[in-house]
Amino acid sequence: MRLATASLAALAVGLATPAFAQDGGEQPQARSGGVTVITVTAQKREENVQDVPIAISAFSSEALQERAVGDVSGLSAISPNVTLDASTPFSGSTAVLGATIRGIGSSDFAFNIDPAVGVYLDGVYLGRSIGANQDLLDVERIEVLKGPQGTLFGRNTIGGAISIVTTIPGDEFRAKGDITVGSFARMQARGVVEIPLTDGLSSSVAFSIMDRKGYQKRVPYPGGVGDADSYTRFVAADYQTADRQGGDHSYSLRGKLHWDNGSSVRATLSADYTKVDQESTPNTVLAVTPIPGPFAGLAGNNIPGTALDVVTGSSGFLFAGLYNFCISSTAAEIAARNATALCGPRSSNDGYNTLAGLASRNVDGDPFNDVLPYDSRWVSTDIDESYATGNNFSDLEQGGVALDLSVDLSSDITLRSISSYRKVDFAAGVDLDNSPLPILQTSFTVVQKQWSQEVQLNGSLLDNSLNFVLGGYYFKEKGDLHDYVTFAGGLLQVDGPGAVDTEALAAFGQIDWKINDWIGIVLGGRYTTEDKQYDGGQADANGFNYKLFNCLTTGTDGLPDDACRAGLGFPVAGQPFRYYPEQPNKQSFNNFSFKAGVQVYPTDDVMIYGSFSQGYKTGGWTTRLSNPLPVAPTFGEEEAESWELGVKSTILDRKLQLNAAAFSTKYDGIQLNFQQGVSPTVQNAGTARIKGFEVEAVAAPTDMLTINASVGYIDATYTNVLAPAQVAANPFQAGVAAGSSLPKAPKWKLNISPRLEVPVGDGSLVLLADWTHTTGMRNDTEGTYLIMRPTTDMVNASVTYEPGNGNWSLTVGGTNLTDERYIVTGQAQIAGGQIYGTYSRPAEWYARLGFEF
Repeated sequence: MRLATASLAALAVGLATPAFAQDGGEQPQARSGGVTVITVTAQKREENVQDVPIAISAFSSEALQERAVGDVSGLSAISPNVTLDASTPFSGSTAVLGATIRGIGSSDFAFNIDPAVGVYLDGVYLGRSIGANQDLLDVERIEVLKGPQGTLFGRNTIGGAISIVTTIPGDEFRAKGDITVGSFARMQARGVVEIPLTDGLSSSVAFSIMDRKGYQKRVPYPGGVGDADSYTRFVAADYQTADRQGGDHSYSLRGKLHWDNGSSVRATLSADYTKVDQESTPNTVLAVTPIPGPFAGLAGNNIPGTALDVVTGSSGFLFAGLYNFCISSTAAEIAARNATALCGPRSSNDGYNTLAGLASRNVDGDPFNDVLPYDSRWVSTDIDESYATGNNFSDLEQGGVALDLSVDLSSDITLRSISSYRKVDFAAGVDLDNSPLPILQTSFTVVQKQWSQEVQLNGSLLDNSLNFVLGGYYFKEKGDLHDYVTFAGGLLQVDGPGAVDTEALAAFGQIDWKINDWIGIVLGGRYTTEDKQYDGGQADANGFNYKLFNCLTTGTDGLPDDACRAGLGFPVAGQPFRYYPEQPNKQSFNNFSFKAGVQVYPTDDVMIYGSFSQGYKTGGWTTRLSNPLPVAPTFGEEEAESWELGVKSTILDRKLQLNAAAFSTKYDGIQLNFQQGVSPTVQNAGTARIKGFEVEAVAAPTDMLTINASVGYIDATYTNVLAPAQVAANPFQAGVAAGSSLPKAPKWKLNISPRLEVPVGDGSLVLLADWTHTTGMRNDTEGTYLIMRPTTDMVNASVTYEPGNGNWSLTVGGTNLTDERYIVTGQAQIAGGQIYGTYSRPAEWYARLGFEF
């Protein structure tokens, strides 16, 4: 870090002689012999990105299209120190965004876990990671802000913020669109029409349709499946299947009305809607864990006097080994291990104990009821094929309305209001075991509604040398979630409803004062108060604990009686299967985030800045339990403090834009997500120190050639991990302790993208290439070896012809041309019986015909 800071200072001194600028790390293109500047609103007002003392990567719509970026996750390859994944473990949906900036992020889509990187659509915060991987429809630009943004953006921007700004309709008719075909029968159409209605009132309608086959095929298991139970016998969010995974079938709409007649009042009313009805994400089983070895003796695996003794020496942890024992053991062997109830009748969606048991299925002399064991035959041998037969769907409906109203109170002061309502309705189902057996089946529903209101008072004083913003913010969120998970042929059947209610209020302000031509300062702060409520009802429909401890006395309703319930610690009378306690179901959080900075302007084209900023991410509850608890497990907020030194410049007669930033972040109260048995759990169990730097450059040496380049380095390691959350190194995992790396934080990321525009007749030919080198990283907290992401080199390229009149264009291109495949996301479900992951998309081609008039 000292070397990076010293190098940055030397760079600033060297640049001060010519001329320098800041962060627009991507988008600008050569125009009239120089680099085009982009305007951003990172400080709640329109500014040249080079004048903003924040590390920002900004991308125009033209750059996004040329570089084949179709959704938010596509920004990952071209933004240094940014990791954006389309999907998170077992979410089953590419609409879910796993976002990490500078080592701080979240890779869980659960309603109880808030994102660490805020995503904003036209100034409106999207409260859930579900649906945050937005289709970039009719986008004017995207701004990626790095580091804590707690002052102006608020809660849950501890890692950074991503601001999506869509196009405001103009006062002239315009129509623009494109049709794209490509690999896996891809058929995509997008378009926007802007229509002036009256003097001052204009409108626009945009649409996008996408259809593409999945890149992973489901194929029949060649050896026969025996008398396997259908996935439809167990309770789930829905029952849908398909013969492929990883496909796309979606459409989006956006409409706008914009009023601006030159008076003091301006308003934009917008509405958007997205419908996704497609397959789940692909899944590959990398290892099965009911095997002999060190995991046979893990805590909780071997309880003398209970049926857990049956898996000693034969199971990865619990359930898959128990399943194998039940089907392959005689009644006497099962009784000797005290497992008669466990291997006996199971619950189904018809009710408690309504499905025949697993006991002795393969040794009872009846070949017609035999079932396959769960063993190494289910480790995937082809990452683009699966033997799974269970649920396979991802359905999402989301949309909202917003009113952006601005009133000029004077020539220097503007009052702005952003009002919004949004809704997400999500359901997904994934078969994660690569088999026709119901060994690990997950499905979910989430319905979320949010209301937000932001008021800003923006102004300037002292001949525009002092700019200020004062504001207030209100956010209300309500929703329901329901998790369904079937483990090991129904031995454990998680049925987890829940309800969330969040209300947050904030007041914020910031001043930017350029004291003289040489120096400026920034001071800002934000106070947030937040009340959250969670009512959880997670239960086990199969009553595993009752069968485990042979507490089988039933009441008149046929369910375990209250004496058994109380004796085994189930917390709610009258609900014998409910793990989740009723209290505490409310939490309150308060936070003050502060920012201070100074800017030095050695020349008109160079800014050197230093800043200190804070941010926080709200707390919540662990909702996924696999044992009853007397008190609901809570976790507190995360906090980050970051120091940053940066320089921004545009030099060589605007032929080179060069921006750099070095940072050091203290990261406290880390909400570590790690496995306890079959359950992903969250605790404030770690602290970390994160150091690094970014350099972003755009060179336009001639009118024909533009080169975008960037490099990011990050050293993100835990400085302390509390003992309950530590995971020792073992044959499957590197472990978690002080000195371990944070997930989704590669040491190095390099990108270079040359763009050459060659005259051809009265038109032009644009040749573009894109290379991204990313070093290896952890994909999960525990550092599971099999799902670690290796060092990758991704190459994209395209050729575009555009005639002189510019009314149409034809592009032919390819993505991932070297067919680099890696695990995007995954999980070590050792207790459930497998380690699995989702591989990245293969090499693909596309051809796009665009038009504009």
